[in-house]
Amino acid sequence: MDKGAFRISMMKQGCQKPNNFYRFYGRKQAVLALWGIIPFLLIIYLFVYEKIKLIDAVTLFSALAVFSIMIGLSFFRRSADKFVSESTGPEIMEAEEKGEPMRIQVDRELSDIAGNIDSVLRKVNEANRDMKEQTVQLMIYARDLSLSHRRMKEEQELRYRLSRYVGENLVEKLINSKDSLFLENERKQLTILFADIRSFCTMAERMSAEDVVSMLNEFFGIMVDIIFRNNGILDKFVGDQLMALFGLIPSENSAPHDAIKAAIEMQDATEDLMKQRAKQDKETFEIGIGINTGSAIVGNVGPENRMDYTVIGDSVNVAARLEQIASEGQIIIGEQTYRQTQGLFHMRKREEIYAKNKTEPVICYEVVR
Repeated sequence: MDKGAFRISMMKQGCQKPNNFYRFYGRKQAVLALWGIIPFLLIIYLFVYEKIKLIDAVTLFSALAVFSIMIGLSFFRRSADKFVSESTGPEIMEAEEKGEPMRIQVDRELSDIAGNIDSVLRKVNEANRDMKEQTVQLMIYARDLSLSHRRMKEEQELRYRLSRYVGENLVEKLINSKDSLFLENERKQLTILFADIRSFCTMAERMSAEDVVSMLNEFFGIMVDIIFRNNGILDKFVGDQLMALFGLIPSENSAPHDAIKAAIEMQDATEDLMKQRAKQDKETFEIGIGINTGSAIVGNVGPENRMDYTVIGDSVNVAARLEQIASEGQIIIGEQTYRQTQGLFHMRKREEIYAKNKTEPVICYEVVR
């Protein structure tokens, strides 16, 4: 309690405070001390000098002790009632809401208690502010986590869609690439590869449906792995024929080089597969491959509920025609493919052919393995 408030309190009680006046707290302590000590000194005096009986001294001592204890409890009870009255008043509620220090005009010991309560209230308010800040931060984290989860689902769906066209080793490259490699409709310079099983219809007539499907799945699985390994993408299966594209995925080599290398590996893998099938007394076959390089329109073709990513153009038709004239085990390439890989593979010129809807003959070459 500050001096100004104390003066006002004393003036209201009709008292004047001299310069050497003790604080009320000191007065109360002195009164309690005198009230407790003087009676017991009197008992000692009577016992020693007045020669009263011991039993009388003990009785008188006990009565005075009880009386002193009751007087002390009365004083402390009055101070406690005053503290409770002050602490439950509207002032402390208002101070808590405003976050201001609590002001209680009471004795010194109650002022100390009020100071401790103010310290506790400040800590509670600080903890409340910290909890609000942490709540906001958690909400931000939750939002970011939701966005990350959504992006992961979109990326997973994109990976699944891409894995149907390219190998898993190239999916990561496509997703991390800043350029749209083959997802937009555009005209590009590409190399197209067609591969087809020779005499498939005749062979299929001698086999059960289950054996035909099993044979195609085994064959296509090997061929697709080779295409993916050489930076190609799968366009489609048409019966016993497959179509692949090169040049849509960046590579250290040119697209025609990757296509011819893949074709050679496909022919070698087919020979190895047929040796295994022959040992198992299963039907065997050979394939013909045609490759052509040129400009083509690449993009998604078809209605919204059934779209195919494919290529359209004259270069595609020429590649299909070269595959048709390829004999068993042969790889026939067009002129543009030959020019871009000349000197890299052993090749020889073939006779000119005429393709559908073309007035000029097509010059083609055979890759000698």
